[in-house]
Amino acid sequence: MRRRARDWSAVLWPAFLAAVLLELALFALLDPASLRWMGEPVLESDPVAVYTLAFFAFWAACAGAAGVTLLLSRSEREINSRSFRG
Repeated sequence: MRRRARDWSAVLWPAFLAAVLLELALFALLDPASLRWMGEPVLESDPVAVYTLAFFAFWAACAGAAGVTLLLSRSEREINSRSFRG
């Protein structure tokens, strides 16, 4: 169980930090209220909701990438000796 907790923290914490940096970089340059498509606003929702959804999308994408990295960093013996339950 300790290994699973360590793996989760090794994936989610760096993904969280990367999502924070992506959020800061993107929304320092872009205001969701100013987005237009053919003159019409693209998003009719509150900018805070857009920031929140974007953050969680960034976090999920970064966590997926970190999870694949963790999986690929394991040895063949380690993968084959463990069950899929972790």
